[in-house]
Amino acid sequence: MVRAQQCEAAKQDLRQALAAGGGNTKDKQVIDAIENLQALNPTIAPTRSGTLLDGNWLLISAPNFPDGEQLADGSFAYTLGRVAFEMFQPKELKLSIKRVLQPVFLLGNGEERSHDIIVEFTTIDQSFPQLAGIIRTIGVCSPLDDTVLQVQFTGGTLAPQESTNMAQWEAVFANQQPPSGISWQEKFKSAIVRLMFGLVPPQGMNLETGEVAFSMKRCLTTSRFSSRRSANASTPKGRLSIIYLDEELRITRAEKGTVLVCERQY
Repeated sequence: MVRAQQCEAAKQDLRQALAAGGGNTKDKQVIDAIENLQALNPTIAPTRSGTLLDGNWLLISAPNFPDGEQLADGSFAYTLGRVAFEMFQPKELKLSIKRVLQPVFLLGNGEERSHDIIVEFTTIDQSFPQLAGIIRTIGVCSPLDDTVLQVQFTGGTLAPQESTNMAQWEAVFANQQPPSGISWQEKFKSAIVRLMFGLVPPQGMNLETGEVAFSMKRCLTTSRFSSRRSANASTPKGRLSIIYLDEELRITRAEKGTVLVCERQY
């Protein structure tokens, strides 16, 4: 009973620290709160704890995509390229992230589970109409040991939300060809990245759903976030440590030290 009360108090301290620090898990108060909660972790083998591991998780710390900025309303903004491996056009389109979700569920293949990352966004670029969409990075995970998951990503999709004007959506996203005016340096960099990851860029838009998709097929260790669930030795891999897990919260640490805090959605 005393330990449970300590956990509840520590979780409240973490939520308050995240609110005060803008969701930044590198903030000193947030780091201290996470370390305090980690010491009270009630789950000994989180990667083997299916009933706790499974669920629809909502990111309550700041997103970890590159080169973002926090807006006045507390949300975070990124370019489309930075959110999705530079795969979708127009890459420089500015997005406001509304929610980041991660549905985790058993896939029926041993201990393999889904590890998709779902980003709900609204465009905030004055050069384009305001559109609401969803970027889904498709992945799977499985335990390496009691606390570490191996994560593999196999591709991703960009699709409109239900309320979106489809004519406007198609006008912005139907053409997925890179702009003709990019420099040879940018072309070279893009070619190297695609070679390393085995990235297959979008081949066009599904005009019924508005969806565009890419796939990635080569093995490369990465700490970031085709066949829908065909993860194997040929797909990009990374490791993710679960440092806290209970009925409400999940805290993870990636290979490069990035810490993310998620709250279960019921």
